[in-house]
Amino acid sequence: MIRPDGVPGVAFGTRSDGDPRSDDHARTLVSLSLGIPAAWAWVRQVHGSAVTEPGAPGVGVEADALISTDPALPVAVSVADCVPVALVADGAVGMVHAGWRGAAAGVVPAAVTALTETGHPPHTAVIGPGIGPCCFEVGDEVAKRFPGHQTSTSWGTASVDLPGAVAASLDGLEVHLVPECTYHDDRFHSYRDDGTSLRQFGVAWIAAA
Repeated sequence: MIRPDGVPGVAFGTRSDGDPRSDDHARTLVSLSLGIPAAWAWVRQVHGSAVTEPGAPGVGVEADALISTDPALPVAVSVADCVPVALVADGAVGMVHAGWRGAAAGVVPAAVTALTETGHPPHTAVIGPGIGPCCFEVGDEVAKRFPGHQTSTSWGTASVDLPGAVAASLDGLEVHLVPECTYHDDRFHSYRDDGTSLRQFGVAWIAAA
């Protein structure tokens, strides 16, 4: 598990933590280690820009970002190359699932706006482990969606720096980046690498003051 230094209320899973969305036992163990409720709120991820504020734990509506002002309700996404992004505010948190489609559609700034509209503007963001520019091979139709973040893979084909593009959409926030690449780091599940149906998590909760 990855706990970003200096940012309480945020954690990102690795392969060894299991898949808490589908494995209740894994989620219970992770929750015990974090000292948070084992009932998390999730969404049905669709690679869009919708944001929701769930009122209860469990899998909710189709969306790719969740916000919470409830200290008893952690919010989580599942990823296996897409980028998880945690947003931290005073008295609120958000968690975002940002694949290239969602990032291009503006899901990250949409989540920032949604938190701000609740009266809790985020001050910090943590970009969790996702596929890095070293390995994110794309076609021209994807690359052109991310001007200024086009680059090359380690084997010389077209790539996009997706974490960098996400960071650029967080202007005004203190941004922390977890630099690990899920594609070539075997501590993580990677859909692009082996087509796995397993996922690691990103979870955020309102930490005690």
